[in-house]
Amino acid sequence: MLPASGPAAAVPLDPARMSPGQRIARGVCRELAARGLACLTEMVPAPGLRVDVMALGPRGEIWIVECKSSRADFTADHKWRGYLAWCDRFLWAVPPDFPREILPEGAGLMLTDAHGAELLSEGPRDPLAPARRRALSLNFARTAAQRLHLLRDPGGS
Repeated sequence: MLPASGPAAAVPLDPARMSPGQRIARGVCRELAARGLACLTEMVPAPGLRVDVMALGPRGEIWIVECKSSRADFTADHKWRGYLAWCDRFLWAVPPDFPREILPEGAGLMLTDAHGAELLSEGPRDPLAPARRRALSLNFARTAAQRLHLLRDPGGS
């Protein structure tokens, strides 16, 4: 069975062929990994939702980071509010020249590019219910294992 977000999420990308959002997500993942969090891109926490980056911390905390490359990218996204119920922390990741004044308050913020990120604010913590945390952690682990399997055996099932 393929991961919920599809086989493309398991294939390493050539940085020269990445979209702006993928470059931002790459920088986010590098910074969060340096802070001890494990990251998955294009993660599906629940049917109908697909977050740019979901990170799992060493104590089981779950972060969701939405990557926005431009004003138009931000204004076209109406799903992000639905992500708040699926994480302990919600953050925006934007390039340095992004108009930050348009971002809603009450979230964390990262400035990023394809090579790394600067965490300006973690934002507030809103702890998940234990049952939801368990379900998300299991979903995270299964998705990561399925993606690893696809990388090791692209022709396998």
